[in-house]
Amino acid sequence: MEKFTIKNRHGLKIVTQLEKADQPAGLAIILHGLGGFKDQDHIEVFAQSFKDANYTVLRYDATHSFGESEGEYKEATTSGYYDDLEDVIDWAKDQDWYIEPFVLVGHSLGGISILLYAEKYPDKVKALAPISTVVSGELMKQAYGDQLETWQEKGFIERPSVSKPGEIKILNWSFVEDLKNIDTFSEVDKLTMPVLLIVGNVDKYKPHSKILYDKLPGQKEIHIIKNAPHTFREKEHLYEIKQIFDKWIKKL
Repeated sequence: MEKFTIKNRHGLKIVTQLEKADQPAGLAIILHGLGGFKDQDHIEVFAQSFKDANYTVLRYDATHSFGESEGEYKEATTSGYYDDLEDVIDWAKDQDWYIEPFVLVGHSLGGISILLYAEKYPDKVKALAPISTVVSGELMKQAYGDQLETWQEKGFIERPSVSKPGEIKILNWSFVEDLKNIDTFSEVDKLTMPVLLIVGNVDKYKPHSKILYDKLPGQKEIHIIKNAPHTFREKEHLYEIKQIFDKWIKKL
């Protein structure tokens, strides 16, 4: 395992983690969700499936999150997550281990980021796995529901972090304002590569995955994990997801 620190377009440090295969079958790039980090249990599971299939795996902490990269969580936006993804790939393409087309995997906000990237650069993407994904700014705002009014009045929303016990997550209203620019449906016809969707049965974003699945034009599959929330933490859920990924990767 190797770690590299690069700078994004805004001058903030991004910490990446690379695990190279000796004779790689491909490259997988993995992105966590809002307030997540590259070492979360479900991210580890995604990575392990690709390592088991002899892929080189690159994952990183987005800026404005709770990982090793710079920035404050309160300043996070979907556009910022997407920009980081572009910047990491732009750096990666100059490395000797880079392989194109590559597989993109993203959880939640990472999911919509990889969808947007694949729509913009479809020839670079071999396959796509948006997990527990959101698909448009408007639908995300609807999912927040009654929280939006108080959020706008205060200028921020706060809640305790489950992934980082003891941390309080404060997110500015600018996150919601940014959502007006986010929509994956306008160019969904470009997503002709194989797509794997996984979502928990009790995830409030489950309808988003179903809407996306119906619109996808190419080879696709969707798996609903029984009794699973938005972020997968239970051992039985992680085990099931590992089996799904292992089978899917063999088809690529």
